[in-house]
Amino acid sequence: MSAYIIRRIFLAIIVLILATLVVFVIMHLLPGDPVLLYLSKDAYSRFTPEELAAARHEYGLDKPIIIQYFNWLSGVFRGELGKSISKRTEVTVEISEALPISIYIGIVAWIISHAIAIPAGIICAIRRGKWVDTILTIVANIGISAPAFWAGILLIYIFGLYLNWLPIFGYTSPLVDFWLSIKKIIMPVFCLSLTPLSGCIRQTRSAMLEVIRQDYIRTAWSKGLRERVVVLKHALKNGIIPVVTLAGMSIPLILGGEVLIETVFGIPGMGRLAVNALFSRDYAIVQGIVLVVAVLVVACNLIVDISYAWLDPRIRYD
Repeated sequence: MSAYIIRRIFLAIIVLILATLVVFVIMHLLPGDPVLLYLSKDAYSRFTPEELAAARHEYGLDKPIIIQYFNWLSGVFRGELGKSISKRTEVTVEISEALPISIYIGIVAWIISHAIAIPAGIICAIRRGKWVDTILTIVANIGISAPAFWAGILLIYIFGLYLNWLPIFGYTSPLVDFWLSIKKIIMPVFCLSLTPLSGCIRQTRSAMLEVIRQDYIRTAWSKGLRERVVVLKHALKNGIIPVVTLAGMSIPLILGGEVLIETVFGIPGMGRLAVNALFSRDYAIVQGIVLVVAVLVVACNLIVDISYAWLDPRIRYD
């Protein structure tokens, strides 16, 4: 098991390096001069070639791309992600302000989606063909087909503008005003959890249907055990493994969805920061965000892989 974890950590490091390298190269190959981001057009035309060269040197833009990459990578190991060109601030400061907001909303969406989806999927499997199975399956099919941004706009119109029940813009920390914070994240969390919830219901239903047909489940029923014991003690632990995989895959799905949802609802998180940095071609912020997101995704995938051995003792890693 320890050898497997070491190999996975080594592969994770390679994945992180490749991800940052690809984004770094693509961002630097985009047309245009980044110096224009912090100089007006008139000021740019008045600058002498020597002054423009000094400005490029200040941000390390006068060096070859590969040298810029390794300089940035060495700064990462020192805890420095560079300096924002457009905002003139440290990238670590920008990310440290936006990351807790995205993590808070993402964790709430992830917990709610799976807390609802797993019991709903179990009910669909146990009550296969009944009215509750039909309704939940239809709802799941609609939810997995609905784009998150479309759902967000629809919720804003209905609950924000028409009914005036919920605020439609901005973010408030739960440490400042808990109830206002809850009201502001209801719609974003619903939009973020819609696709993972729907997919998890379908996967849980499918996995449980496969498990409850096994011989040992029929033996448990024949012994006269109660339904709750058969489902929770015997069927769920084996049937939950595909759901755990899907739960791990839903984390990057939620992180990616936050780019759209935070933009739609005006939430100052990592997603909105990434959009603004991308449009302004702020290399340092985009690279820092990609690194942080890649670390979160790789770490979550590693945790999911290790959890397999606990869920199913038959799984062993040589």
